[in-house]
Amino acid sequence: MPELRGWQAARKRLARLERSARPRLARVARSAQPRLTGAVRSARPWVARLTQATGHRPGRQRTWQYTAGAATAGLALAAGVVTAAGPWDSTGQRTAERDRAAALERAGGADHGRDSDMSGGVAASAPRPAPSAAPVLVGLGGTDGTVEPAAGAPALAGVLDPLLENPALGARRSAVVVDVTTGRQIYGKDGGDGLTPASTTKIATAVAALSALGPDHRFTTRAALEPDTGELVLVGGGDPTLTAREDARGAASLRTLADATATALAARGLHRVTLSYDTTLYAGSGLHPIGVNENLAPVSALTADEARTDGSDHGPAPRAADPAADAARAFGRFLADHGVRTTAPGPSKATGRSQTLATVSSPPLSDVVERMLTNSDNDIAEALARQTAAATGERPDFAGGARAVAARLKRLGLPLAGTAFHDGSGLDRTDRLTANLLTALLRTAADPARPGLRPVLTGLPVAGFTGTLADRYARDGAAGIVRAKTGTLTGVNTLAGTAVDRDGRLLAFAFLTEGTTDPQAAQSALDRTATALAACGCG
Repeated sequence: MPELRGWQAARKRLARLERSARPRLARVARSAQPRLTGAVRSARPWVARLTQATGHRPGRQRTWQYTAGAATAGLALAAGVVTAAGPWDSTGQRTAERDRAAALERAGGADHGRDSDMSGGVAASAPRPAPSAAPVLVGLGGTDGTVEPAAGAPALAGVLDPLLENPALGARRSAVVVDVTTGRQIYGKDGGDGLTPASTTKIATAVAALSALGPDHRFTTRAALEPDTGELVLVGGGDPTLTAREDARGAASLRTLADATATALAARGLHRVTLSYDTTLYAGSGLHPIGVNENLAPVSALTADEARTDGSDHGPAPRAADPAADAARAFGRFLADHGVRTTAPGPSKATGRSQTLATVSSPPLSDVVERMLTNSDNDIAEALARQTAAATGERPDFAGGARAVAARLKRLGLPLAGTAFHDGSGLDRTDRLTANLLTALLRTAADPARPGLRPVLTGLPVAGFTGTLADRYARDGAAGIVRAKTGTLTGVNTLAGTAVDRDGRLLAFAFLTEGTTDPQAAQSALDRTATALAACGCG
């Protein structure tokens, strides 16, 4: 995940954001004035969340000036973004979703905390202000869910076609735009063609895992004692967020597990044990088909800090060759701090007679999915594919995880023609997804009848602010309005997510390209296309 710049860079960025926001603010001010005070109040929790999020980026100094700058940006954008984009609450959930769900007497969209670990009076030529929250999801305009574009509004194809013909987007490209409320496709270009999706594959993995396991599911790591042998087995539960760091930041802590285990051993009069570790939850090779690389550790049911050896917590990094043994050695050191002597750890399997001495559990799956999507975390993605396989009766290896993801999506009635899954992260270049499937996944995640899938939307990076979009969209007026998952491999650039257009509609889009030669030019071309979509009041 790209890091935010320092205060000097942030000040210039805020100035650009202010300039880009002025036209939108001018358009909505006449209609939004009665709501401005409320909008500012609703922005405060969002500002607090943004400040909190930036406070957790390691390796950079966070100054009070940047915090103040972030707050200023949030308040400056509040009237424009809240009115035109439909407000987000303090945890990133659209309040429109909550209100719509309440009107339908259903549970609202998933609203995950972090402790677990817009009618008349506007000229016809002007863009209509976004309606109140509930109508956003039932469709603007008439009661049949259709939206009539403003007089003289351009057709969407006339806006997107020239942008998608940019040579920077390579030899092949596919694009689909869907109205999330009505499900109507309002733009399509080769939407059924299977192209290499890169990391947009993680959207499919997220939907499959949440569908199979549920948003409240947690992964548990335990320490078990084999009776009469003095063997202590560290049993991996496939938690991809398990940490050995002193500051666990809400994740399951290997140190906490060692503390509780040492206490339980002392109560039994045991101060020396044979230490083993159990990774049998998963099957097959842990080495991804692309081979050894810094984008993914060997996949194991027992891994601490994604087997990173450089202290990082995201992005490419050197990895331990044997994540389970590395985690077990750290566990042994923590036990030694409590006076428990251990042997060098080796692989084993806990028997049915073993006694569980202590456990630690991950944050809920909803939070894990959000982290995966925001940071484009490959390690989490591969773990979730295997967990989906284990939960649905497939063999928990790369092939079984791919089969399990496809099976869950088929069960949800999603369009799988033209698709092929080979992993959970999208690192495998033989993966194939379609723009039709990606937009269907996003629309399904927005369905009020499926609140358990909402983390797929709330985890998408926010343009100009979070995750892999933190340093993008700062100059074009789409900051805070576009939310999307990026995908990049050599010769491949993809983007799939949501945007709110000038008519207040929530749109799902997917743009896939192959044969690109300049990744930065391709990325910029995709960003301009998403920005044009958000700026268009098109039919």
